[in-house]
Formats: sequence, structure tokens, C-alpha cells
Amino acid sequence: MRWSEFAARQRVLAAVAHDQLIRPGVVLAGTTRSDGSARISGVEPLIMEGELWLSMMPVSAKARDLYRDPRILVHSIITSPSAQAEIMVRGTVRAEAAADVQRRYAASVVAHLGWRPVPGEFALFAVDITDVTYIGHDDGSNAQHVARWPAGEEYLRPSLTPTTLGPPSPVRRLLAQPAEAPGAGG
Repeated sequence: MRWSEFAARQRVLAAVAHDQLIRPGVVLAGTTRSDGSARISGVEPLIMEGELWLSMMPVSAKARDLYRDPRILVHSIITSPSAQAEIMVRGTVRAEAAADVQRRYAASVVAHLGWRPVPGEFALFAVDITDVTYIGHDDGSNAQHVARWPAGEEYLRPSLTPTTLGPPSPVRRLLAQPAEAPGAGG
């Protein structure tokens, strides 16, 4: 699913995801090495034409991983224990080598990220989103707040000790109700 489709279906969660994942300008991209182990690499995300795009050097290890196995986990950067939330986007990538798309991407990078990629000299991937997870903390109660889409799960887990969480209690703060989804009958 394209970023714009996710955002249309889950406006609140998508706004939080954009703020925590895209706005900082760097994400961690989890890929799978040829031996099956995980690789984590920093990448600059960009939303362009309704898609979440990631670019990288074409001969980089992470690009080689994605050409071989398109599965990806895009994870927000956590810089301190007081981070507002953690966002994880799971999906697959589609490599994009078309010259016109690379030119539009390069122009968008100049406008939004401030550096000048050279079309044809980078690997460009669009992320097809299959799952978005939010993990944050409830204001005041110190409970862990989890929301998963499209699973439709959202709950709070109270902090019992610094390393123990209690049972989940359902809430609806980030996920749209099923009747609120575009095209839902009602």
C-alpha cells in the first residue's frame, strides 16, 4: 500500500508516523543479508507523489540486500529514553530506475532534504506498506501505548515495574474506527 493510501485510511496514526518517522530526516532500514541475518542502515526518507521513497548508493550492501530480497523494516530513530514514540513500517520495496522518476525524486530531495542526488547514480526504492506499529507511552500513567495497523490492535499496558508490563487494556486513540475507514458501509 502506498503511503497516501495508508494516510487516507488512518489519518491520526499517519500524522504521528510522519512526525516521528519522516520529519526527523533519517530512519533505520532493516534488510536481510544473503546469509539470512539482519542488517540495519541509516537512510533518508522522502514522501513524494504519495509514496515513501528511500535512496542509497547502488552498490551499497543495503541496496544489494533489497535487490535480492525486497522485504524491509523502516524504523524511527530513537535518540533518548524520553523519545515520544517508536514507529515501525514493514513492507516490501519496488526498485525504480525510470529516468523521469529519478529526476523528479532528485528535484524533491533538493527542495526537501537539501542535497543534490544525481539521477541514475543512486538506487531508488518505493516502500509498499503492509504493517505500521506505534509504541509510545501514555501521558501521565506511564503505560505503554501500542497501535498496530492493519491488525486494528490498540491498547495500553500499565507499567508494573521498570521491566514488567501488565495486561493490555483496549483503547482507540490513534486508529480509526472501522466505520471511519474510507469506503466503509454504514
